[in-house]
Amino acid sequence: MRKMPVISSDAELNDRVERICQKLGNYFTPIFLSSQDEALEYLLYELPDVNVVNFSDPAINAASFLEKIKGDPWLHYGGIIAVHSRSDTNELEPQLPDSNVISVIPRGEFVASFFRVLRILVQNRRIIFQRDLQSYLLESVGGSFVMDNDPYNVRTYSNLISSFLYNSNYINGEKRDRLRMALFEMLMNAVEHGNCDISYEEKTEWLESHTGDILDLIREKMRDAEIRGKRVFFTYRITPERSFFTVRDEGDGFDWRARVEPQGDEVNFAQHGHGIRMTNYYIENLSYNDKGNEVRFELSHQENETNLVPGIFEDQSERVFMDREVVFKEGEESNYLYYIVSGTFEIYSGDKLISTLTPDDMFLGEMSFLLNDRRSATVISRGRSVLMTIPKKSFVNVIKTQPHYGIFLARLLAQRLSKLNARIASSAGSAT
Repeated sequence: MRKMPVISSDAELNDRVERICQKLGNYFTPIFLSSQDEALEYLLYELPDVNVVNFSDPAINAASFLEKIKGDPWLHYGGIIAVHSRSDTNELEPQLPDSNVISVIPRGEFVASFFRVLRILVQNRRIIFQRDLQSYLLESVGGSFVMDNDPYNVRTYSNLISSFLYNSNYINGEKRDRLRMALFEMLMNAVEHGNCDISYEEKTEWLESHTGDILDLIREKMRDAEIRGKRVFFTYRITPERSFFTVRDEGDGFDWRARVEPQGDEVNFAQHGHGIRMTNYYIENLSYNDKGNEVRFELSHQENETNLVPGIFEDQSERVFMDREVVFKEGEESNYLYYIVSGTFEIYSGDKLISTLTPDDMFLGEMSFLLNDRRSATVISRGRSVLMTIPKKSFVNVIKTQPHYGIFLARLLAQRLSKLNARIASSAGSAT
């Protein structure tokens, strides 16, 4: 079970959170926090994977809570489920960019929407716990989901997967935003144009004659039992080098060739009807089946780069190492802890290569650094790489002022020991 803080003093909302968690097998255990100080303390020391925040709760300064997360996104990478009153929508929206929000749920639609969001998280649990996955990912992670025509599912998947790739250092911030938009466009196209059979002309007329948005037209279409029974099939596969996505609907398809080819050099974002061209512009290898009801596309990953530096280390100096340059040698005194910004490092004991480290491993040389010992191995850069040097005095001062960093480092070391023990056990089993 995973603890899930619920930042809310709304007794009715909290009761519904608890009931929905029970309905989903108690995979998430809600921890209810009704005061600002209590919530921030929990955030600092527990580092939760998923937070539920009631942004319209008058007893809690949700904006301040969100700013704390944004203040050090490297540490507080957990996803946010934001609940709000519709009257607070305009105030909430400017706070959400770059905040790792999984889903935004209006208070009046909470029960159905929250259940669906949690179901997605439970069914795709491997993609939620990003730091764990970085440590244990071997080849690829993937999943598939059968969606009804629900725009909340669309936004949740778009946010969840783009945030995961960013937090895993597979894509940078620009690609994250592009992928989020591409996923949203393709999944929404499957819902509104595929399953609901809303034509370009019908959507144009609706938007011109109604004050509501396209969701109202989708709801109207869903009154038809046949449309209501159609589904969207979404599949993703994420490897270290690339991500692959497939979206299929149960509609009649369309003439995709007329939509894929760009017209001129500029993409017009001011009107609707440009989702396919926009997606083709943002991602790679977009293709359709002949019928036009299934689309596939890919996204290449950056190699051995990190997107975020821990907030406490941002003022430390960087060192660049070229190919085959020695970072430190076995037996040397341990004066620095290194944060891996980019590159790959080979670890040698004597003349034997024992492992390699990348930005996914986060730190280099932490054991001898913490134990006041000499370096236990030689580290050599493979290709160009960048490290951030952290003197012992600076690190100790940081732990004094922000002890939650010490807790995180302890957890990281525990994960590495667990991983090492599993590898040793596996080797021993193979030898018998």
